[in-house]
Amino acid sequence: MRNRDLASGIACVCIGIACLLTALLFDTKLESLLYGCAGACLVPGVLMIRKYRYWSSPGNRERYQAILENERIETHDELKEKVRDRSGRHAYQFGLYLAGISIIVLEVLRELEIMDGRTARTMVLYLGGYLLVQIIAGRAIFHYFMKKY
Repeated sequence: MRNRDLASGIACVCIGIACLLTALLFDTKLESLLYGCAGACLVPGVLMIRKYRYWSSPGNRERYQAILENERIETHDELKEKVRDRSGRHAYQFGLYLAGISIIVLEVLRELEIMDGRTARTMVLYLGGYLLVQIIAGRAIFHYFMKKY
């Protein structure tokens, strides 16, 4: 593995520790966000460092090179590139339709005064769901086209 992977892991761990210490030492309204950022940085950072150490060991270097070569071949496969492009286009169009409908729904809810003090939380949850839907739709469409071809 590259030293850049190790540096990224160490940077993530440092950011996670900084967020955790900030959340523990200071009483702020952003505590929950800081704890979330700490977990979101610490876990992947530790996993990156662990992965770097595993694949950098002398016994695993050859296997890792074979995996990288296979990934390179899979990434540059012309059929998969076309299918990825097409699935990305469809997922994007689906996201546009979903965003348009959501704008209308949120405007109606605002006008009817249904959204009150929890508006920000509702929006964050909604946008998080939107992100999840985009990811799932992209993968599902990709797998559908792979079966079709």
